[in-house]
Amino acid sequence: AYKVAPTIFEELGADVIILNNKPNGININENCGALYPTRLSSAVKEFRGDIGIALDGDADRLVVVDERGVQISGDKLIGALAVYLRDNKLLAKNQIVTTVMSNQALQDYLESKKISLLRSDVGDKNVLEIMKEHNLNFGAEESGHIIFNDITKTGDGIAAALQLLAYVVKSGKKTSEILNPFELYPQAKKNLIVQNKTPLQKIEGLEKLLSEFRGQGLRDLVRYSGTENKIRLLLEGKDIKTVNQSMDRLVEFIKGVLC
Repeated sequence: AYKVAPTIFEELGADVIILNNKPNGININENCGALYPTRLSSAVKEFRGDIGIALDGDADRLVVVDERGVQISGDKLIGALAVYLRDNKLLAKNQIVTTVMSNQALQDYLESKKISLLRSDVGDKNVLEIMKEHNLNFGAEESGHIIFNDITKTGDGIAAALQLLAYVVKSGKKTSEILNPFELYPQAKKNLIVQNKTPLQKIEGLEKLLSEFRGQGLRDLVRYSGTENKIRLLLEGKDIKTVNQSMDRLVEFIKGVLC
């Protein structure tokens, strides 16, 4: 992608400033690209760019920086692209797929635009499975994996960037204007080391506590890491104080039964 992406963008008429295009076989993702977009943000401001595009080492993720040097949330990017596709009659069934990690504000925004959101487990392969199951053509993870099923059957950062650039050009607006269609709801995330991975459904009192949180309008995600002895906790809601207080209670509960 360090060769292909600049060539494509230049041939389409863009003035391209290239960063971190000197791979040596061991510097993959080294303080650059989608995983570390800070330098890109600085360069966009320094060179007064209209947009910054970051790919990761295997080029399947896209991270975007607007003309102010501000990194765009993956969920905002997904929402903007979904509405763009729908408005151009390119969105199959007016439905998209994201993972359980996507912010509830994205779902609420899409529903206001008459677009349904289906959720999968974490992982772009899981997004693709739901897309296949429902014959859909657009799915994404907030981390930057974006799948345009009409173009490619997997995440492709360059293909996603081209779709985004088409939207930017057609809109005639600044990147910051079109890629901030809604505000994200506050989230609290915690990762705790656990001694054992007791099945969540067997932890007495957990479902009761989570049901209480849901009654307060919170969304929860509790899952074990697939590679480490950790449990990952996420709470999300419209009121940051309620979110943080509830997370404190959840952490205290988990420490009491697993840590």
